[in-house]
Amino acid sequence: MEIKEMWKKQGFIDEPVAEGTDLKSKIRELCKEKDAIILAHYYTVGEIQEVADFIGDSLALAQKAAQTDAKIIVMCGVHFMAETCKILCPEKLVLCPDLNAGCSLADSCKAEDLKKYKEEHPGYQVVSYVNTTAAVKALTDVVVTSGNAKKIIDTFPEDAKIIFGPDQNLGSYINSITGRNMLLWNGGCHVHERFSVEAIVELKKQHPEAIVLAHPECKGPVLALADVVGSTAVILKHCVESDKKEFIIATEAGILHEIERQCEGKTFYPVPPEISEGGVGCSCNQCDYMKMNSLLKIYNALRYEWPCVEVDEETAREAVKPINRMLELS
Repeated sequence: MEIKEMWKKQGFIDEPVAEGTDLKSKIRELCKEKDAIILAHYYTVGEIQEVADFIGDSLALAQKAAQTDAKIIVMCGVHFMAETCKILCPEKLVLCPDLNAGCSLADSCKAEDLKKYKEEHPGYQVVSYVNTTAAVKALTDVVVTSGNAKKIIDTFPEDAKIIFGPDQNLGSYINSITGRNMLLWNGGCHVHERFSVEAIVELKKQHPEAIVLAHPECKGPVLALADVVGSTAVILKHCVESDKKEFIIATEAGILHEIERQCEGKTFYPVPPEISEGGVGCSCNQCDYMKMNSLLKIYNALRYEWPCVEVDEETAREAVKPINRMLELS
């Protein structure tokens, strides 16, 4: 099998480099040479965040993609994020270091299933979380992120009929703080659904001065224990601005890299999925998909300008409408 065929089969390029190669420097050289920009989500590993031009949550990354003049976008996150970049920037080359970097939440809502559900509920508008495929976005009226969902839902008339998906936990939380009764798709994030209530209670016992910050993709019982509920950007901002010195964090542990960088002298305790025999704090939740990104894959993606993400024109034409509506309302 030819090497290119092997790459396409596995979805990424792992061609090795010489021992001692400074991948970060090589990546930055290629970015300058090829007029490329690297966007990285907070959930990627620290060394990727350090080499990126811009790090952020889903909303910030979408906004940056829409604004950049770079010819090439390297999206270090998961596949739907690269699709979003391509939808917003059809003329640019969008690279995804590993095409296998999917999303359990996006996988929980198939376009054909949503289409059928819409047909069964005439008169309803669809509000889709950004963690969805391009095909699902094409069936959507407006896209939201965890950071702007309440703001956007508040723009709908109080009697509006809304289908919200695919994250049931986020939808339930938005219902609770807006008084809405949106129909909720039965989907969830495999990372945020695993957070342990018992672990948070135990961490609070050990660190009574610590405040609890939780992502709204977490289940209701976890959110009920939180002092602050918000997106990764909200969690980061609160940690930076708070006078408190200790924080219990219930979201993907990758965020700790940037939080700790900006919050010298403060202590953070990631919530584990469960209390293990080693005690609380000996493990934490992480997204294996986000961790598929690596410096080597980024370097090779830039070098070979592959793997690239494409979205067919018809799907992209419909999918960009709800994304643009989100960006306008944000």
